[in-house]
Amino acid sequence: MSTPQLASFKIPAIENEPMRSFAPGSEERQALEAALAQMQQELPFEVPCIVNGKEVKTGKLAKQPIPADHARHLCEYHEADAATVASAIDGALAAKAEWESMPWNDRAAIFLKAADLVSKKYRYKLLAATIIGQGKNAWQAEIDAAAELADFFRFGVKFVEELYSQQPSKNSAGAWNRVEYRALEGFVLAVSPFNFTAIGGNLPGTPALVGNTVVWKPSPAATYSNYIVYQILAEAGVPPGVIQFVPGPPPEVVEQCISHPSFAALHFTGSTFVFKKLWKDIASNLDKYRGYPRIVGETGGKNFHVVHKSAEIQNAVLQTIRGAYEYQGQKCSALSRLYVSSSVWNGGFKDLLLQEISKIKVGAPWDFANFMGPVIGRPAYDKITGYIQKAKEAGGEVLIGGTGDDSKGYFVKPTVILTKDPKSITMREEIFGPVITAYVFEDSDFDKTLELIDSTTEYALTGAIFASDRKALISATNKLRNAAGNVYYNEKCTGAVVGQQPFGGARGSGTNDKAGSISIFYRFVSARSIKENFVGLEDFSYPSNLV
Repeated sequence: MSTPQLASFKIPAIENEPMRSFAPGSEERQALEAALAQMQQELPFEVPCIVNGKEVKTGKLAKQPIPADHARHLCEYHEADAATVASAIDGALAAKAEWESMPWNDRAAIFLKAADLVSKKYRYKLLAATIIGQGKNAWQAEIDAAAELADFFRFGVKFVEELYSQQPSKNSAGAWNRVEYRALEGFVLAVSPFNFTAIGGNLPGTPALVGNTVVWKPSPAATYSNYIVYQILAEAGVPPGVIQFVPGPPPEVVEQCISHPSFAALHFTGSTFVFKKLWKDIASNLDKYRGYPRIVGETGGKNFHVVHKSAEIQNAVLQTIRGAYEYQGQKCSALSRLYVSSSVWNGGFKDLLLQEISKIKVGAPWDFANFMGPVIGRPAYDKITGYIQKAKEAGGEVLIGGTGDDSKGYFVKPTVILTKDPKSITMREEIFGPVITAYVFEDSDFDKTLELIDSTTEYALTGAIFASDRKALISATNKLRNAAGNVYYNEKCTGAVVGQQPFGGARGSGTNDKAGSISIFYRFVSARSIKENFVGLEDFSYPSNLV
């Protein structure tokens, strides 16, 4: 039973979580080194399914390998079987009424507490799990597992407060109009990726914050960090059954959920291919459902930098390196296509690019000197190196990198391929690795190149325009209006911050529902308009009926 609403509450002021630099000798460097050492000593960990707040150990074990040292694994996790998934769905449906009716200030307090647990008590444990298990260096783990995750929870509370406050501005005499934002009828399925611990928290967290209950299937390659996120949410006060943690084989878990009559929504981040298949499968099940499920997805990218003849060369080069090679290019937003004006390319861009890339150190992410770590696993390694080979066979010139070493971990060197064919395979298809394909265009062909950028791939996630000429920025912005959901001026195409740059793309890149903003929350509520009349009728007829 819900408690009475005795006041109108105002949430605390929300700011982005300050990020720590981990400089040599700093307290945060020492704390992270200690957390890494402790985790390395204690692994492998055992991860159960969590259904209705209780551990479920199915006995069917799978491993999460350490990508920088694939002979070892970070954890063994129990894969959810059909009975576990069925129990998770039933439990989520049973928990929904009480969770949805919980006063908003109490749900808000739970997520604000979760953010503080992320940023304080569990910060270094989360970072260590993300570094070891997902191959991120300290800075990439910090901006993800600490800062962005805390931001998602805190700003989510702020956005939902704003959402609930949106009410009709007009009332007729003797009546009161208002709107309530109901949770969806049924349960939400959250399917999260390996590459961002923060997304692991946000995909179940966003629908739960507005009163939904969620079955969460984490990525096999991020199981341990996501398990810690689940534990944080439980410690913060999310009741049993509200978020069900069910690691396991994606096809079986997902298929069982989307086949259920009470399936209400999919919150997905992953590949375009998988998302399209799920959309088709959901469509084929429409006659089973009580309503029309919401489908929310952020998928692939083939993101671009275009460098105009007026660009400042050093900035464009350094932004390109960060955009392409941070976290080994394993970001949906990572730079993959590079278009450079010939006068800039020959005027120092090429030489400086190769010079700076040659300085990049690749190795185990717990070694702070390494800018790049491993790619996530064997399939990724084979795919990336396979694309490099295809590019060479098609006439592409490898300017730097182009090789890998999988003897201990899955390491691929930062690679630049120069192509004369702007629609070559590595210009069109997503690689998801540390590979740039560069195309040099004549200065006079800037407008034609913009048309090329817009038409080359199915994706439309992020892009960046480098130019000092404001007219060039305006022209590129207009011609590339639908080519990217996030566009940057003289800044790399990665690094969207919650509350600052709402994130998402369209076309083959997803439904563009803008994580990190109020927009995403509209997808997980179903509004109900209420009109209350205070004055009764005295006659059923209208003046127009009079003669």
